[in-house]
Amino acid sequence: MTTATGWVPEPVERPDPRLSINHATIKRADLATALRVTADAGVQSIGLWREPVNEVGLATASRMLTDSGLRFSTHCRGGFFTLPEGPERVAALDDNRRAIEETATLAAAGAAGSTAVLVLVAGGLPEGSRDLIGARERVRDAIGALADDAKAAGVTLAIEPLHPMYASDRAVVSTLGQALDIAADFDPAVVGAAVDTFHIWWDPQVLEQIARAGREGRIATYQVCDWKTPLAEDVLLSRHYMDEGMIDFGSLTRAVIETGYDRDIEVELFNADIWADDPARVVARTAQAFAAAVTPHLP
Repeated sequence: MTTATGWVPEPVERPDPRLSINHATIKRADLATALRVTADAGVQSIGLWREPVNEVGLATASRMLTDSGLRFSTHCRGGFFTLPEGPERVAALDDNRRAIEETATLAAAGAAGSTAVLVLVAGGLPEGSRDLIGARERVRDAIGALADDAKAAGVTLAIEPLHPMYASDRAVVSTLGQALDIAADFDPAVVGAAVDTFHIWWDPQVLEQIARAGREGRIATYQVCDWKTPLAEDVLLSRHYMDEGMIDFGSLTRAVIETGYDRDIEVELFNADIWADDPARVVARTAQAFAAAVTPHLP
């Protein structure tokens, strides 16, 4: 059978043991289905999102994860820290504390090798504001308010820089260097960075900043997907399988591995055609693309 993207599945006999399927890649699958198709494909790890976890409840989700035998690689997402002082900012911080608790609980429920990493998306400019610098400082302040909670829970907060096209509405942190500058105020075990190829591949300083992140012990997670033009009308949905676009996964993956990074590598795809496809075929296609584009550059 042909998928929505025209690909006929040829299952990978043994998916790379470091491959993790981020639940967003099979977004329309409920938690039970996501866990089942990932495990059935021979993939050993999964990254989860808060909404599907909360649909079934944290205790039930934890049991389901344990029963699946999968490792837990990250929890998505916390953040959205750029609101000015007031009740909405207080509520956002409280919600992030709940996300920290969820992350710790799920990491304990996952198989050996699971990691307690909460991915943070900084948030965009508040309505009516053009103050990028001030917004980034509020991100730093919010992380400072959460650092003790994360440390107590054994959770690493992973600041994820997003491509600059998202700076106005999603993330005022646009480069790995900016994420590391914020993280520098905190213990590396508590605050690190998410290295996502889709968001940072364009940065002329990306290899230098990956090396810096390694020296500082800040790479909390490595995520991969491809960039292909033209972008979707909704640019949020423009991520592609790793062998379909123009990102040089060789140089980026080698740079990450040279830092000593030895954790799972997540594939996170936001793409309407992929979401419309059968989840099992998407996982198989993801494993194939990972084997072609990423595995050759792993030790």
